[in-house]
Amino acid sequence: MKSLLLSAVLLFHFPAFIASQGDIIDELCAQFRTANSKDIALNFSSSVDLIIIDEEDVYSKAQAEQILRSFFSKFPPVKSTVIHRLNTNPNFRYGALSLIAKNGSFRVSITLKKNGSAFFITELKIETEK
Repeated sequence: MKSLLLSAVLLFHFPAFIASQGDIIDELCAQFRTANSKDIALNFSSSVDLIIIDEEDVYSKAQAEQILRSFFSKFPPVKSTVIHRLNTNPNFRYGALSLIAKNGSFRVSITLKKNGSAFFITELKIETEK
């Protein structure tokens, strides 16, 4: 009887759990659309592998936020859309965004790893769209 009850609970809650797994990519997409570097940085891990156009390095959370803010000031976003996502691994997320700015188009790749109960950005790559 207990296993039947447990199965019923999992059956009804599992689809909602799967649906909520993609939400962080959608949230980040919205934050990129509005150039919200502060809220994006809330999702950074303590150190972030940041690749913006041709510059690559590992930065602290605060440094990465400043660099991202500088990018947004040079390339103000107009539109951002999710073009690909991976959310099948319970400890890893990946999202690819198309970011259209006033003066250029970019592909944004976001790698997130789970730490505790939350996902944090470990790598952020912004490259010119080809």
